[in-house]
Amino acid sequence: MNHDTPLSPRPLSHLAEAHCRVLTTAQLRAHGVSAAETSEHCRPGGPWRQLLPGVYLLHPGPPTSADRLQAVLLYATRGATPEPAPGVPAQPTAREPHRPARSEVMITGLAALTLHGFAAAPPLPALEKIDVLVGRMRRLRSAGWARILRTADLPEPETVTGLPVAPVPRALADAVGQLTDAATVRRLLTEAVRGGHCEPAALVRELSAARLLNRPHVVDAVDSLLAEGRSIAEDRLYRMVREHGLPEPVWNVDLRLPGGPHLGGVDAYWPQQAVAVELDTRAPRPGRPEDDEAVWSEYARKRELLERLGITVVHLTPRKLRDALEQQATVVRTALMAAADREPAAYVVVLPR
Repeated sequence: MNHDTPLSPRPLSHLAEAHCRVLTTAQLRAHGVSAAETSEHCRPGGPWRQLLPGVYLLHPGPPTSADRLQAVLLYATRGATPEPAPGVPAQPTAREPHRPARSEVMITGLAALTLHGFAAAPPLPALEKIDVLVGRMRRLRSAGWARILRTADLPEPETVTGLPVAPVPRALADAVGQLTDAATVRRLLTEAVRGGHCEPAALVRELSAARLLNRPHVVDAVDSLLAEGRSIAEDRLYRMVREHGLPEPVWNVDLRLPGGPHLGGVDAYWPQQAVAVELDTRAPRPGRPEDDEAVWSEYARKRELLERLGITVVHLTPRKLRDALEQQATVVRTALMAAADREPAAYVVVLPR
């Protein structure tokens, strides 16, 4: 058989035994099932049913949550080069313009948060809509339970239970965009931070990009979120010092020159080694971009001033403390050990904050 020889139609009993319960029109065609046969099988009381345009469930009865997720993804890739059904070899096709592939669509919103394991997200069967993220240029409308969200900047999906799923910050932003209940928004954002799913700064960036920071209930939740994130980062910093055998610093202090100006506050300070640690918990402030620039300028000014006085400043981010605690302990330990090889720092007054 050469490449121009069409595939022989397969018996429909083969499809009944297929592991995949959900197939597209193109996949059925690859099995030799005509449109007329598909319609016949989807008649009332028939063994199949149409879930979404061009997407079919090959079993009687209601679809499972897994069926619905699979159907949404298949619907969102309509127009792509047809994917062969299980057991069917791919056939050569004529050259076509680029069409969307499965890697260019992903589950997002509340369904994605449920897949990521959020307790505050509703169970999949309770969702009336399943959000799917696609490129902005897609000519595709929402249909049935598939709600199409377009973006000019598709994130890199994560694989969860074998499905492409938007990263937590993006999924949260897409979910919050559909929610009006302040308590639900607060619960989801709080779980994202407390559960270690993402850092506040990454989440606030996504909310800002989605233009959601002008909604009062979102702004209130974000203010609590930023305070929550800093508290968690401080706890990780304490744990890093104690679990990795670093000398105990003085915590949360202000530094001043004797009889001189205020130099700024730091989260931890080792006076003998003149090493300071500062948590970089900066995040975009809701609706106040000028404040973001002012905060960054203050960080840079403080660091430059302290280092001019011979004080080593180590900046640690919440994400690094979460993902690489031992590595960050090594960074601080190295700075403490290097103090012996430096010129003595200027004497500063240490005051509690």
